[in-house]
Amino acid sequence: MSDSETPTPTAKQSPNTLLNRFLDGIEKVGNKLPDPAVMFFGLLIIVAFVSWGLSYVDFAERHPVTGDAISITNLLASDQLTSFLTGMVNTFMTFAPLGVVLVAMLGVGVAERSGFINVGIKLMLRVTPKMLLTPMLILVAIVSHTAVDAGYVLVIPLGGVIFYAAGRHPLAGIAAAFAGVSGGFSANFVPSAIDPLLQGFTESAAQIIDPSVQLNPLNNYAFTAASSLVVVAIGWFLTDKVIEPRLKNVPIDGDQEDMPQLDDVTPQDKKAFKTAVITMLAGAALLTYLAVIDQSPLADSEGNLASVTAPIFGMIVPLIFLFFVVPGIVHGFVAKTFTNSQDVIKAMSTAMEGMAYYIVMAFFCALFIKAFGDSQLGTLLSVKGATFLASLELSGGVTMVGIVFLVAFINLFVGSSSAKWALISPILVPMLMQLGYSPDLTQAAYRVGDSSSNIITPLLPYFPLIVLYCQRYVKSTGIGTLVSMMLPYSIALLVIWSIFLVLYWTLGIPLGFGSSYAYPAAG
Repeated sequence: MSDSETPTPTAKQSPNTLLNRFLDGIEKVGNKLPDPAVMFFGLLIIVAFVSWGLSYVDFAERHPVTGDAISITNLLASDQLTSFLTGMVNTFMTFAPLGVVLVAMLGVGVAERSGFINVGIKLMLRVTPKMLLTPMLILVAIVSHTAVDAGYVLVIPLGGVIFYAAGRHPLAGIAAAFAGVSGGFSANFVPSAIDPLLQGFTESAAQIIDPSVQLNPLNNYAFTAASSLVVVAIGWFLTDKVIEPRLKNVPIDGDQEDMPQLDDVTPQDKKAFKTAVITMLAGAALLTYLAVIDQSPLADSEGNLASVTAPIFGMIVPLIFLFFVVPGIVHGFVAKTFTNSQDVIKAMSTAMEGMAYYIVMAFFCALFIKAFGDSQLGTLLSVKGATFLASLELSGGVTMVGIVFLVAFINLFVGSSSAKWALISPILVPMLMQLGYSPDLTQAAYRVGDSSSNIITPLLPYFPLIVLYCQRYVKSTGIGTLVSMMLPYSIALLVIWSIFLVLYWTLGIPLGFGSSYAYPAAG
């Protein structure tokens, strides 16, 4: 990793295989796209004019929930322009990823600048076999879904730090973690808030045909848990055999002061880290106690911790902040990297300085997503796609695979998992129930498609943030660089995960609790 020679990424000499030539082409074209902030602004303008043109077209499709005819809203109409401009500040301030990223990064910044994270990674590398580093990282990324979007702000940047500290290319670590967090979004050993959220939409759609249908929130749990192994295997192979070899000659030219230090762990570091971990465990014990006591303040009105309305889910980001800032402060003062409160505030300020570029991108991203949603273009696209698939009258198995590919395509334009399923489940679930296939199976197919294309769409709200993580190590990283890195994961997940779903179904392995493959369920 010499600094004496820093050839540009276009000069890299990766193996001259057909795959690498294809990915190099994707990277070259993608990196010619405008800066992400400019791109989002350009898309905003395009959506505005497309909405103007299509607002004069009458569509036969009806909204599956309201039953009203779908019509495109003209964003250039005077009332829409007025509403958009008067709400611009609120649109930006309420952009969900912005708050998640900034609050979490305040805590992470303290933990990083104090040395707590770096020491922890060095100690972890001592006990983790080198060959298991990739699968362990992907597994942690998958489990991070339990804490909603925590993986985007914690695990993905740590993937780069861990690989860099291990002497491997940091972009490969970021790619592996991104594949686990976002590509494996529907794979998890631990139930998360997305389970009851999707189940609620599926149950409502099923009740269109049969009002007596009741689904378990964990109706896909066994399948998603087994899928974790599939995602880890795919990510492990591609990271070590395809992505990292391709990055072999990409120079690491980031600012050295921002890189994790590779020096040895001193006795003082060990003492500080041990004290900080004890502090973190004490906090975890207190949280656990508050969660299990009668009338827990962290549970919903019915005492359910797993409910999406439970206060604990609204506390995820503040808890991330506390679980990093408190141990970070403890580690800093014990290790003498912090000597006063000003050092702590400086660590937070430095972390925010690194987020300046992301804040600019988030501003234009928030405006585009708001405009796209208001235009109803996403609604029309989703309903037209689902209606077309239903009109083909394919067999159940082919339709399931069709759902996977349809959702993967729609996901490139409509990022929200619950929003997509709210739109297309009232079409697909009843249709397949009439063919004899259960809502549980249809939902499982949806989840595979929803995860597979997350990692290649620049419209994912966190996508610009991942580009920023990469630029910490390779300054010339652009959208094309990230898309070309993640495309092999996306294609492999789409194909192999679909095959896994069909095999899983063929073998008759239960999808989850109270689930079935057939409708009506046998017995």
